[in-house]
Amino acid sequence: MPILNTISLFLMAALYGFAGISHFRNPKFFLKITPQWVPAPEKVNIFVGIVEIGLAIGLLFSSTRSLAVYGIIALLIAVFPANVYHFQKARKKGKHVLATAIRLPIQAFLILWAWSYL
Repeated sequence: MPILNTISLFLMAALYGFAGISHFRNPKFFLKITPQWVPAPEKVNIFVGIVEIGLAIGLLFSSTRSLAVYGIIALLIAVFPANVYHFQKARKKGKHVLATAIRLPIQAFLILWAWSYL
């Protein structure tokens, strides 16, 4: 694998590893942006954190990379409603509107980035 691809892969793994750990270090942030219709939000937060850490590790091994990529894509699609909810809350409060708006199309970039490793 060319060096830039390797750096990109490790960067992606670090991103998802950091995100997963963040679910445990700062659960209040994630619980605030969890839509009200999500059942057992505390348990879902823990589950998503574990999944993100597992996917980050899975990216590092060629034997599990494809499965991790599909998992990342599925996770990004699954959490998209939470990002929309977060944006709607930001608009209502008039705070962090631009940041939450930018986050929405970034999801597509993250999906394409993951897809590039299939």
